Amino acid sequence: MLDHKLVRANPDTVAQALAKRGFKLDVQWLAALEAERHQVQEKTQNLQAERNAYAKSMGVEMAAAKAEGRDTSALKAKGESLKNAALEAEAELEKIQHQLDSYLLEVPNMPDPEVPTGLSEDDNEEVRRWGTPRTFDFPVRDHVDLGAPGNQLDFEAGVKLSGSRFAVMRGGFARLHRALIQFMVDTHINEHGYDEVYVPYIVNRDSLLGTGQLPKFEADLFKLADEREFYLIPTAEVPVTNIHRDDIISAQLPVKYVCHTPCFRSEAGSYGKDTRGLIRQHQFEKVELVQFVRPRDSDAALEQLTGHAENILQKLGLPYRTIILCGGDIGFSAARTYDIEVWVPSQNRYREISSCSNFRDFQARRLKARWRNPETGKPELVHTLNGSGLAVGRTLLAIVENYQQADGTVVIPGVLLPYMGGLERIAVAL
Repeated sequence: MLDHKLVRANPDTVAQALAKRGFKLDVQWLAALEAERHQVQEKTQNLQAERNAYAKSMGVEMAAAKAEGRDTSALKAKGESLKNAALEAEAELEKIQHQLDSYLLEVPNMPDPEVPTGLSEDDNEEVRRWGTPRTFDFPVRDHVDLGAPGNQLDFEAGVKLSGSRFAVMRGGFARLHRALIQFMVDTHINEHGYDEVYVPYIVNRDSLLGTGQLPKFEADLFKLADEREFYLIPTAEVPVTNIHRDDIISAQLPVKYVCHTPCFRSEAGSYGKDTRGLIRQHQFEKVELVQFVRPRDSDAALEQLTGHAENILQKLGLPYRTIILCGGDIGFSAARTYDIEVWVPSQNRYREISSCSNFRDFQARRLKARWRNPETGKPELVHTLNGSGLAVGRTLLAIVENYQQADGTVVIPGVLLPYMGGLERIAVAL
């Protein structure tokens, strides 16, 4: 959520920044609401002062009236009237504040000034590339065909068990999937300095409000048929970031977490997109990186976190490119985002495998996630960041396609061999 004071004091500046991402801030409505708020606040303060002053003097007047045998009902009635008037004004002021809060929950974060101008993914800008896509001397097959022998990647079983956009893995594919998770988590712990956490896969509404999925993106979530409003997590970002909701973080910053979870997404609005294979599933696995940092460190932390995700691809020998998202393509809560795209031979193109974002204090304001600044001794909002390190299913398909051989096998990358129980190749039929 944006800072209320900033929006009230500089609505035109905020509107100009948000226009970069195609969002139109209702400046006129905000100005009218602010004028009303100011008027009601002044009235409330005056009524509170009058009520408090009368409360101090009423005791003396009541004592004198009783001593003289006079009726005190008028004195009590005036006190009650002033009390009710102040309460009504306070309720009116609270209603206006609720209107502003509700509106700002729908307003996205302001993009960083360095975010490229643009309306869609076509306007994203490439930052760097690593690796050279392999040249094949035989017909390239996609991961669906490679996984078909032995039903190692079985979409028909997924449909039978659950429906479309679900899959069952067996044999070498299932082993590779598990190995990737372990390899990613181990690398982030041992080499990148993250602490591993395990979290629930079901969260409440407050958690999704805290990270920005609600209220705007409810259609993308799987909601449980429960009156308590529980949801399946769309990403580990939600439960992991909410660990420090309503906290003043006592640990020295940065705090860095890595977490593996399944993720559940309805893929609303994606009808007809990536219907073949593992690119867009309702259930998939991710290894997520989350950081809580000092505000002055968050820009550098984004570069570091993105490098951690890239390092996984480098160790696996998978060509990729890193792009910075333009204003029109950046996520709701993010101020700046890098997408990492891995090379997919069957599609002859790069596909997203990780998204790494700096949210600045946008999430922290919703979460009330703070740290105690030693220079001031006061609690201040932290900055939050997260990124996929990596999406496991997409990493699997990239390995299977990039490491396929003419003899009908898939070679296992060397860094994964310790996790594969001696399996060096996955056999697939020609």
